Amino acid sequence: MSPCLVEALFQPAAVTAQTKASNEALARKLARLPVLTDFAETRRRFALGEGPIPATPRSRHATTLNIPGKDGGEIGLHIVAPRAPKGVFLHIHGGGWTMGAADMRDGSLERIAENTQFACVSVEYRLAPEHPYPAGPDDCETAARWLITEARPIFGTQKLVIGGESAGAHLSAVTLLRLRSAGLGAAFRGANLVFGAFDLSLTPSALLADATLVTERERMERARAAFLPVGLDRRHPDVSPLYADLRGLPPALFTIGTCDPLLDDSLFMHSRWIAAGNAADLAIYPGGVHGFTAFDTELAEQANARIDRFLEKVADGD
Repeated sequence: MSPCLVEALFQPAAVTAQTKASNEALARKLARLPVLTDFAETRRRFALGEGPIPATPRSRHATTLNIPGKDGGEIGLHIVAPRAPKGVFLHIHGGGWTMGAADMRDGSLERIAENTQFACVSVEYRLAPEHPYPAGPDDCETAARWLITEARPIFGTQKLVIGGESAGAHLSAVTLLRLRSAGLGAAFRGANLVFGAFDLSLTPSALLADATLVTERERMERARAAFLPVGLDRRHPDVSPLYADLRGLPPALFTIGTCDPLLDDSLFMHSRWIAAGNAADLAIYPGGVHGFTAFDTELAEQANARIDRFLEKVADGD
């Protein structure tokens, strides 16, 4: 199987030489890394940027805030904000529900704060397998509800956007559906959903992913098994938002690369989002692998600039 699932859909020239070279360098790097199945060691290496996704330094301007959690504990919020925010971006980090942290994407949070004047609030949600479903979704919902109440007194604005990468995009969609069910669906004005996993029963592109870069079917199944209790319906709408009634959700930007095993998740979710009567844009990047927006490449610059424009459009709205 080619590491790029849908090369045939694009003319060869569509995948740039730099993207090809970047993917080849990434493949060489991954070939040197040990195959890990221990979540603790995987987390440690992921946090240090020793895996496929590079780490960014913690922002010198970041602050933290703890809010009460649903189960009696606390949820940490990692905040990177400009002086006079035009809006607030509730960020939910990726990491397959089992790793990652709220401060690991500070480079992108600082970019968003500088380019769009959005305050970025990243959620330190509980991780599986120690805290399986519904712990992570519950924490994200709690953070969203807190922000709906506290955004104006703390940040001076009620213009809210939610989003994240990979598992973070999944948790963002689940949070929006929960808020809509609670009558709070209009609180968030946009959804920035970057290479999300929206079908935890696995879409065709995920099922076929046996040689894709960064992640493949085996890794996805291991993460899914850690996150979901045995016997849980993997197509339940609160687990796989692709199967939910998607009416009444905010405008969304779906970002995905053609070499990502989660390609179909974004293709299918974008179509269903629009069919439900919502606004949505689909940005497909030829040659983009899972996590590509974190790399120092032209492709990442293009995708991140598109994300910034999406946030600016929300901020400029009434």
